[in-house]
Amino acid sequence: MPQKVAITGIGQTRTRLKRKDVNFPELMGEAAQLALQDAGLNAEDIDLVLYGSGPEMFEGVGEPELWGADNTFGVFRPHYRIQTGGTVGGSTTIAGWYMVNSGLANNVLVVSGNKLGESSVQKGLSLVYSPTMGRDFAAGAPSAVANQTRIYMNKYPEAKEEQFARVGTMMRKNALNNPNAALKLPQISEEMMMNMAWLSTPFRLLDSCPTSDAACAMVLQGEKNAEANDRPRAWIQAVSAVSDGVNYINRDWSDPIALKKAAQNCYKAVGITKPLEELDVVEIYDAFTSQHLIWYEGLGLCAPGRAGPDLIETRATSMTGQLPVNPSGGVLSNNSIGASAMIRQAEVALQLMGRAGDRQVANAEVGLAHGWGGAIQFHVVMIMSKEKEIQESFRKRKEKGR
Repeated sequence: MPQKVAITGIGQTRTRLKRKDVNFPELMGEAAQLALQDAGLNAEDIDLVLYGSGPEMFEGVGEPELWGADNTFGVFRPHYRIQTGGTVGGSTTIAGWYMVNSGLANNVLVVSGNKLGESSVQKGLSLVYSPTMGRDFAAGAPSAVANQTRIYMNKYPEAKEEQFARVGTMMRKNALNNPNAALKLPQISEEMMMNMAWLSTPFRLLDSCPTSDAACAMVLQGEKNAEANDRPRAWIQAVSAVSDGVNYINRDWSDPIALKKAAQNCYKAVGITKPLEELDVVEIYDAFTSQHLIWYEGLGLCAPGRAGPDLIETRATSMTGQLPVNPSGGVLSNNSIGASAMIRQAEVALQLMGRAGDRQVANAEVGLAHGWGGAIQFHVVMIMSKEKEIQESFRKRKEKGR
């Protein structure tokens, strides 16, 4: 009989652009230990461990889960690696959810991260593509997403570089309230964004995320164990992972069909029909400013091409707007690739637990976390609620006037 699954422990590492004080297994172990402490559990309580990290070139080690097993409590218990590119953190949690939901385990530790400060990241992102199907366009993430963005801007002239500057400014200001953000820019402004040097047009320097050393871990528990645990919890209500193709004929990079499918899978599972109105907080994987516009459309928050005018220009997704997006500062303020999609889930969980500190969204009852990766074709979506039964969260949300 399937069982409900809750997040009861969260650990995020002390994040810097470069963590010279730890190696990769130690970084992962730091997150794992923090998650166990947060859940009030010991390593002996964990049934299995799911270990996520990005392409092996980032660490320069084959099968890095074997290198890190001692640090992530994987010795003498099942210990699996997940690897799905940029979505890996989100995929690792989804795999953990299936383990608990199915009854194969009751207490699962999921941990994911990368140490990009010791890697040639863009070289790695270029070489992971198929030499026959993808290498011709692989020029690192900035050029690939610049291509995606130019296609979008050509299709929708309403999309403007000034909107990207507003997104970048909002995210970096949100990051000032997040102790785990790696990039903090107190003097950031839209004017500063617009005057930065070009990165890959239409992107300027701060339209892109940094590369960071970070890991994130969470404890997932089945409903009986979660309810017996006196810690705050966030209930996972729906998950979906969908992949588009890589480079087939007439593929439109600006149309996130895999994200649309993943979002609709989750919305249908929980009964959401108007996500802009029915969600309280969203965390998206925004490695580049323009992707706010594209992902908003994919998540059904606006009509095609209307994200810039209707959501960005009106500040509807700011901390004081209708639907706060990335109160954490998002991937634009902290991107290790391996941890990034899991951090989106962890941040939504913290919001629902009421534990997000200075970045807390008032009365958050229902939230969505998103991740993307690969050749802009992998997408994962997770919906969580404060209450075990999401309809109870919807009811409380309505009572609070949201």
